Amino acid sequence: MPSLKDLRNRITSVKATQKITKAMQMVAAAKLRRAQNAAESARPYAEKMAQVLGNLAGNLVGGFGAPKLLSGTGEDRVHLLVVCTADRGLCGAFNSSIARLARDHANRLMAEGKTVKIMTVGKKGYDILRRQFRQQIIENMDLRGNKPIDYEFASEIADKILARFEAGEFDVATLFYSEFRSVISQIPTAQKLIPAELPESGESSTGAPADSAMEFEPSEEAILATLLPRNLTVQVFRALLENAASEQGSRMGAMDSATRNAGEMIKKQTLVYNRTRQAMITKELIEIISGAEAL
Repeated sequence: MPSLKDLRNRITSVKATQKITKAMQMVAAAKLRRAQNAAESARPYAEKMAQVLGNLAGNLVGGFGAPKLLSGTGEDRVHLLVVCTADRGLCGAFNSSIARLARDHANRLMAEGKTVKIMTVGKKGYDILRRQFRQQIIENMDLRGNKPIDYEFASEIADKILARFEAGEFDVATLFYSEFRSVISQIPTAQKLIPAELPESGESSTGAPADSAMEFEPSEEAILATLLPRNLTVQVFRALLENAASEQGSRMGAMDSATRNAGEMIKKQTLVYNRTRQAMITKELIEIISGAEAL
């Protein structure tokens, strides 16, 4: 049975931990508001960009003159997985769920005989995936020097992807991140970047018919050649913002659970402490009474 001193130290330690987790929960809640606003603000722009490209590309996909970012290389042998996670832990299953989705996708491709290359954005994703895919990881980018997330950092990631694509290093690129729904709901998502997945040209993202009588100047090919690389950056930027909100939401939930668990542990340890103390007092009283009777 632990001594009273050990129990007191244990209770004090858990109380200190509870204060830390409560503070981390409050910090995550404050950061979540800003991250959520940024993610929600980026969604309409990214969706409208994809819709415009879908309207432009409706008659070009697979045809002569279609940019490679839209039509692909014509091959499906080499896949690049861009896995976006966080640099820090203590955020529940946020990092592991994204890494698991990417790992399952990679295993499925490799089982089909495809070549897989992985680019990680965030230290935690790299740490998780390198255990199984050390040979497949070709680059890792940390987020530590890029807080808060900005468009320039997303452009840097997109430029690296484009450079490798133009060098013929892969045929298909897929982006992995966590879409923010609410504090208790973050959905691991896989989005194909190259060839670009765009809405059908006959329907907008809201379900309304697109205007088929539009005329473009310069040509659709020239506009797409400019907009497709920019769309790649926009989609990466949106994914990073969604990740930032999902990370704080997941951390807020994890720290709330940790705080409540610490409270339960304090109650149990306090009960054990009181019972141990009562048992020691009772034992001392019996010894005193027995000694008095012996005299």
